[in-house]
Amino acid sequence: MDDFQTALADLQAQHLLRQRRIVDGPQGPLLQVDGKSYLAFCSNDYLGLANHPALLAAAQAGMQQFGMGAAASALISGHSAAHEMLEQELAAFVEMPRALYFSNGYMANLGVIAALTGPGDTVFGDRLNHASLIDGARLSRADFKVYPHGDTATLARLLAKCHSRRKLVVTDAVFSMDGDIAPLAALLDLCERHDAWLLVDDAHGFGVLGTQGRGSLRHFSLRSERLIYMGTLGKAAGVAGAFVAASDNLIAWLLQRARTYMFTTGNPALLATAASASLKLIAAEPWRRTRLQELGAYLHQALRGLPWPLAASITAIHPLLVGDNQTVQALAQLLRAQSVWVPAICPPTVPRGTARLRISLSALHTEAHIDQLAQALGAAATALTRTAP
Repeated sequence: MDDFQTALADLQAQHLLRQRRIVDGPQGPLLQVDGKSYLAFCSNDYLGLANHPALLAAAQAGMQQFGMGAAASALISGHSAAHEMLEQELAAFVEMPRALYFSNGYMANLGVIAALTGPGDTVFGDRLNHASLIDGARLSRADFKVYPHGDTATLARLLAKCHSRRKLVVTDAVFSMDGDIAPLAALLDLCERHDAWLLVDDAHGFGVLGTQGRGSLRHFSLRSERLIYMGTLGKAAGVAGAFVAASDNLIAWLLQRARTYMFTTGNPALLATAASASLKLIAAEPWRRTRLQELGAYLHQALRGLPWPLAASITAIHPLLVGDNQTVQALAQLLRAQSVWVPAICPPTVPRGTARLRISLSALHTEAHIDQLAQALGAAATALTRTAP
């Protein structure tokens, strides 16, 4: 126990000790946190659907029809008509042959990688991939090769030297802490040339990118049997869960071998009915994606002149690159004192020396909200300058 106490004290000294905050009420640009109202730029509710009346009504209807809990794994009795319908709708939405609904994106990535690869195979991953892709590769017991962020030339060399029976390239589509987009067309071309699969984690692109929000594959107009697509339903879609879409045979294999699907209780059917309603809104209301683009451009203009750069992004994620842990934590605290909540992101979530404020936009934000953020950041920058040694 002393070891843990010492380790926690060390995290505290490095300004790396994480804390939870208690949110009271639904998601939105304004949040009640620990009994206080905040203007929030911290949520992944990019399209503003998490509290949409149509989703609430669909969940209530699903609860009335199917009850509260699924009560069993999908392979026993936990796969309802609502789940089946959602899988068919998801496959059609992302223009893939078949889809499989998972409890969440982390479990989906772990399940897919371990079901497709093992000892003697090789997984290749971008250095800035999400933890679920990294953990999935490690747990698979396949060889794991990491290439520098977005470096397709290095990946090409690694693939050319690889003689494994199975090769799997795994990448975020939109990188969750940077807001940039992977070179998916180049990655798919490499996979085609070197007989590899490409697993695309589109957690932050699904609903946001592509025509009708159909995701990063539609954004780049990509189609291939080598593609495996993972999308989440707890971010832009505003509900919960995740799905994997791929060829019929590959999904059939996951149904038999993805342990994180086989050995867990199914998500409540009411979540599936709500997700079905969300898909309809995502396709029918393009103004939400247009609004994100407008707000992103406005944000970059509003934050000009700060001592820290705002990374370029066409997604809903806009990191303000601060650098050291102590400064970014102090900056976040000064913002909270002004009733503005922007999360400070520190290592190991991001590389050392790249601590940042992760500004997440929602279609429900306004220019006035961004002006308030800019004013708060300006005041915080002045305060930090005065207290600097």
